[in-house]
Amino acid sequence: MTRRLIAGTGWKMNIGAAATARYAAALAPAVAGFEDAVDMFVLPPFTSLHAARQAFSSSAVGIGGQNVHWDASGAWTGEISSPMLVEAGCRYVQLAHSERLEHFGETYERVRRKVNAATAAGLTPILCLGETDDDRRRGVTDEVLIDQMSLALADQSADQVSNIILAYEPRWAIGASAAATPDYAAERHQSLRRAIDAQFGSLAAARVRIIYGGSVTPRNGAAFMEHDDIDGLFVGRAAWSPEGFADIAAIVARAAIRRNPQ
Repeated sequence: MTRRLIAGTGWKMNIGAAATARYAAALAPAVAGFEDAVDMFVLPPFTSLHAARQAFSSSAVGIGGQNVHWDASGAWTGEISSPMLVEAGCRYVQLAHSERLEHFGETYERVRRKVNAATAAGLTPILCLGETDDDRRRGVTDEVLIDQMSLALADQSADQVSNIILAYEPRWAIGASAAATPDYAAERHQSLRRAIDAQFGSLAAARVRIIYGGSVTPRNGAAFMEHDDIDGLFVGRAAWSPEGFADIAAIVARAAIRRNPQ
């Protein structure tokens, strides 16, 4: 089964509304035509979502939130709900980024509730999974990743899991000087896919898309996409310029053509 590949970027706490409009104006023509082979998304700050919705409205680039609450409404000061993201034009939501885990007390039990809320609202969760450097040194990386995934997806059906994007982001590689090696990342993706097969069945395992993030750049991105178990690239600062995102999208588009020649 050929999976549709993905190119995406999360902007973190960068790029305001006016800059978002300029970014989209430059990016849209640069990625025109890629939509035939690649799904593309950007995750702006919440205050830039309205501008992103307008700016990307005529392009194939989808938008999403960087986080969400597990309730649809309520006394949660400063939070945002899945229905609110949908109303803002979002198709995606990122969950369990390492910065949320490290600095804001996020747990995968809470992430499970957020996954449930997002899927119920029709959003596509981008579920981040990643080991620490200590996990890697102790040789428990795959066990950690599978535990994270299993807890976060515990309430999902096989059909729902097929529509969730898994983002493997080793915590020691995010914002670092070097990414994981492509071979190392591919091994983690294969392990996760085997775990999906064991828990949700072979069809879900064949359909679920697992993308890599963690110090990805236009210089190293092509090496990751040589591995068929890597279904796309999830990029940070290297895609905070439209030129950078366009370079990443082109890498993914070339991989899509190679994997599914017409």
